[in-house]
Amino acid sequence: MAKGGGAWKVAYADFVTAMMALFMVLWISAQDQEVLIATSRYFQQPFNSTTSQGSGVLNRDSDQSMSKSSSSSRAADPQDAAGAGSSREIDLQFLSSLAQDFYRQFQMDANAIDRPIDIEVTSDGLRVTLFDRSRKPLFVDNSTEFTEWGAFVMEGLAWMIDRNGFQVIIEGHTRSGLELPRADYTAWELSADRANATRRALTRYAVSPELIRRVTGYGDTRPVPLEPPASESNQRVTISLSVSPLRARGLPRAAPAPAQEAPASAAPRSDSGALPRASNASPTSR
Repeated sequence: MAKGGGAWKVAYADFVTAMMALFMVLWISAQDQEVLIATSRYFQQPFNSTTSQGSGVLNRDSDQSMSKSSSSSRAADPQDAAGAGSSREIDLQFLSSLAQDFYRQFQMDANAIDRPIDIEVTSDGLRVTLFDRSRKPLFVDNSTEFTEWGAFVMEGLAWMIDRNGFQVIIEGHTRSGLELPRADYTAWELSADRANATRRALTRYAVSPELIRRVTGYGDTRPVPLEPPASESNQRVTISLSVSPLRARGLPRAAPAPAQEAPASAAPRSDSGALPRASNASPTSR
C-alpha cells in the first residue's frame, strides 16, 4: 500500500470551512438592517473600540440620576433600551471609521503632529479642523480665496457631509499680529469672511444650504490651546458636523454630481444668503 493517503483530509477540511463560511453569510444576510450595518463596520475597523462603553466608573451625580430614573426605566421596554445602546455604539464606530476614511482620502497620517487636517470624534458627530499653515496653506495669503489644496479639501469634505447628511457649524479663526491691507479690515472680518467662504464652497460642491446651522468668525480671540497667539496654527477653520436625528443611519445618500476643480474665489462679505457672522462683535453673541 502506498504511503501517504492524507490528501482527502485536507480536501475535507477545505470543504467544511467553505460550508461554514456559506452558512455564516446566509445567516448574516437574513438579519435586520442594523445587524448588517454593524457587521460591515466591524470588518472595516475590527480593532476600534467604542468610547460609549466608558471606564465603568460612575460618579455620584450619575448614580443619583440613575436611582431617580429607576422607576420610569422599569416601565420602559428592555428591548428599546438595548437597541438605543447598540445604536449609540454603532454611531461611534461609524464616526471613527469615517474619520479614518477621510484621512486615507487625503493620504495623511492620522498620528502626524503637523498634519494639515485634524478630525476629532465628538459625542454628536465630528469636529474637523482645517489649518492654514505656510507648508500647506488653505487660503491665499490674507485672503478668502482657496488654494488648489484648499479647494480639493472643500470638495472632499462637501461630499462626505452631503452623503451622511451632517448638520454643519463653521467657525473661522486667525492668529494675532496679521498685517492686513486695510486698517478697517481686521482679524474679525478676515475670520468671518473665511468662514463664509467655506460655507459657499461647501454649498457650491454638494452640501444643501439647509444643513448649514451657523457661520461665525472669532478673529484671534480663540487660539489653539498651548499655542502662542501669533502661531500659524491659529490660522484655521473649524467645522463641527453633527448627526441629524432624522438621518437614516447606514443608508448612504446618492453621490453628488462631479464638482468643478476651480478653487473658490474671494467674495464680498455681504453676499446674499450669508448667515450672520460675529465680526466686530463678542464671540459669545452667536
